[in-house]
Amino acid sequence: MKKRAIFLDRDGTLNPDKGYIGDPEDMELLPGVGKALKLLQEKDFLLIVITNQSGVGRGYYTQKDVEDVHARLSELLAKEGVKIDRYYYCPHLPEEGCCCRKPSPELVLAGAKFFNVDMSKSFFVGDKTIDVQTGWAAQSRSVWVNTSQYELVKGLEPDFKAQSLNEAAEWILKESNV
Repeated sequence: MKKRAIFLDRDGTLNPDKGYIGDPEDMELLPGVGKALKLLQEKDFLLIVITNQSGVGRGYYTQKDVEDVHARLSELLAKEGVKIDRYYYCPHLPEEGCCCRKPSPELVLAGAKFFNVDMSKSFFVGDKTIDVQTGWAAQSRSVWVNTSQYELVKGLEPDFKAQSLNEAAEWILKESNV
């Protein structure tokens, strides 16, 4: 049986966007993130993080540093009763033209294949236009959260605009009839 998933951007969606985060001590949750993710997880949504981490390609930090930051994020979420099912990240520079960097759906589709996800019953949530585009490209619904300094490009409307991850979670549950 196919599963449902919430694909989540990391910086600016789950944690404050402080630029390049390579030190686990710099990881913190945005207010209400644990509660919102717990609501979704309790309704059997997988939680999969999809993030561009060009700081690796720029030499600011290593892939091991990214994994340590993700471990810290997992620790913080575990205190809220939440488990991220899997992290996927692109370590490349934007100008490298790789196929895994958002807005490419490659990492989303890799997660969907790994977990046997029904993309038509899944959602991509993020704070940037590329997150909305990634969701569309992966054939999921897109939710934009107004949790950082980024504004949407005019004419690229998500399925829903939320002021917080909690508001996004409530809309997702309503749309999913759960």
